[in-house]
Amino acid sequence: MRGRPEPISPTVLHHAAAVIKCLGHPLRLRLLEAMERGEHTVSELQALSGAGQATVSEQLGVLRGHGVVAARRDGAFVYYRITEPKVCRILACIRECDVAPAGRTI
Repeated sequence: MRGRPEPISPTVLHHAAAVIKCLGHPLRLRLLEAMERGEHTVSELQALSGAGQATVSEQLGVLRGHGVVAARRDGAFVYYRITEPKVCRILACIRECDVAPAGRTI
């Protein structure tokens, strides 16, 4: 039998809550899903998500402001990548937990 897990520190809980709150937007999740496979420019993310350039840039700004993604400039292009380690695990959890049983749609 397993013992009771150690309580999570208030600092860790505060950071996790901020990340989870930041991820609470479908387009942000779609952008992060694209970035799981590596860096992307705004134009690439726009094409992958179907959203407009201004909307993608705005959402990337939110993600960047919360430390979830980082950007690097290479000439005229800015490449975005995931920097928050929790993101890939959260996306994996979404994939695993939101699979509908056979014959049922979500």
